[in-house]
Amino acid sequence: MSTFGDGLDQAVQKAFTRPVPKSAGAQMRYLVKQLKGTKAVAQMLRISQRTVERYVKDQIKKPRPDLAARLEREVKARWQPQIRAKAKERAATTGGIVIDTRARLGYTAPIGSTDQDRIRHLTVALPPQYAARLFEAQEQGATEQRLQELAAEALKEVYFQDGGRRAGSLEEVRFTDIEHLEFDL
Repeated sequence: MSTFGDGLDQAVQKAFTRPVPKSAGAQMRYLVKQLKGTKAVAQMLRISQRTVERYVKDQIKKPRPDLAARLEREVKARWQPQIRAKAKERAATTGGIVIDTRARLGYTAPIGSTDQDRIRHLTVALPPQYAARLFEAQEQGATEQRLQELAAEALKEVYFQDGGRRAGSLEEVRFTDIEHLEFDL
């Protein structure tokens, strides 16, 4: 499970203008249309081509839980690509992104100051350049760890250092335990 990657995806999905298809048949028909054939859908979902055809014709209505999860994930990943791109573009150029987290945050600071981890609940509006870095890293296939580091770096600069007005000697901020994480555009 990817906390940061899924959080970014969910933030973008809030921009959708139409609901994602709910029934298995509608989801399967959408994928067949997108991938231009039942064979490609069958290979992607790791099921037989005949099974895909039966879902398309509504001969099968209720998929197994594991197939239902894969089907929903694949449909959401392809749903409204232009709306998704515009939402990311808007966040990366003008709007920025809001991070809401309840997590144990620790930091590295010079000797003589406290650097003990503690749980904080933060809701911070990050400027567009941080949104751009997060989305760019996600598109390039960055690991969960890398996305976490980028978010921690953004919180360090925006929240802890307040754009250079305080905590100038703070070296590193890190997430240690994450109880809740949500992004919003």
